[in-house]
Amino acid sequence: MSIQLKIEATRGPARAGKLITPHGEVETPVFMPVGTLGSVKGVSQDLLEELGVQILLGNTYHLYLRPGVETVRKMGGLHRFMSWDRAILTDSGGFQVFSLTQLRKVTEEGVAFRSHLDGSSHFLSPEKATEIQIGLGADIIMAFDECTEYPADAQRARASMELTLRWAERCKSYFEAHNHEVPWGGSGRIAPDAFVRGGERSSPEAGATQSLFGIVQGGMDRDLRRESAERTIDIGFPGYAIGGLSVGEPRELTRDIVLSTLEHLPADQPRYLMGVGTPEEIAQYAQSGVDMMDCVLPTRAARHGLLFTSEGKVSIKQARYAQDESALDPACDCRVCQRYSRAYLRHLYASNELLAQVLNTVHNLHYYLATMRTVRAWIRSSRAPAADVSRA
Repeated sequence: MSIQLKIEATRGPARAGKLITPHGEVETPVFMPVGTLGSVKGVSQDLLEELGVQILLGNTYHLYLRPGVETVRKMGGLHRFMSWDRAILTDSGGFQVFSLTQLRKVTEEGVAFRSHLDGSSHFLSPEKATEIQIGLGADIIMAFDECTEYPADAQRARASMELTLRWAERCKSYFEAHNHEVPWGGSGRIAPDAFVRGGERSSPEAGATQSLFGIVQGGMDRDLRRESAERTIDIGFPGYAIGGLSVGEPRELTRDIVLSTLEHLPADQPRYLMGVGTPEEIAQYAQSGVDMMDCVLPTRAARHGLLFTSEGKVSIKQARYAQDESALDPACDCRVCQRYSRAYLRHLYASNELLAQVLNTVHNLHYYLATMRTVRAWIRSSRAPAADVSRA
């Protein structure tokens, strides 16, 4: 079994359903918390389960550098290594390599780069990125792409798109040649004992395989995005991502590119929007037909004291909250809002207590996940007013 999307309800372009993975069903549209290094910063796996997280995102670039794919492979794959028996998606590392700027060199064969950790030299090709992800054993893995910078002229955007398409073909060829063995021997079949906790095994479907998604690029050019979508679909993948956004462009342009690209993606396959956005934006994109989204914003903002609430953003570091006895968000039922005052949360942050980052992250993740639950309910019921979907 590979990935399957079962659409159970629609409302305009929005759709709600289930993404069937070897490690369980994922309700869609879904927000995926980012666990770059196999960890959502400050939040343990049991708490993620309590929050209702059904799928996590990891990153090839970072896991390749530390602890290394061989370590993860020998430990039985990423699920067992991080004690997580639900679905995992791994990004190919293309965006992270793009972010290195002065530490990388892109050629037809791949990307030569220096590690941001110790300056050591490495080379990531489409084949290598796919090999690493096969070794990590995630349920969904991504084709290696070149993320086009912003701004980029028409010639540069086309050249980058063409390179991504050639790399997509190479990723698929490598994946198809290596997805028939057990992953801990070097390919994409998920072992039946891929996760063990407390003497009990999870039970991915026997013979379950990983799924490789293609990525649509094309910069901020709508015609290039259409062409990229059509040609990526011609290569053939079980799901498609919209990449190369949130690279400095105005939010209005991001939305225009997303909406115009969605028109050209298959209606019966997963649509994944990479690395975008605020709670309001993810609600809007889900309403527009996106099935999967991820973003570092809820966790990163939490570490800087920025919290999302039904009454708007709260910068908990501000002195005006020092004696505020009220809950962070009176409308929120997360464990943080049910127990702690704004004054206490402000004190923790001002005191540089580690607990501040943990509690802030738990609340923000809950808010994002609750936003998606509200959107799913709105899609499934015509009675809910559209204006309410951005409120958790």
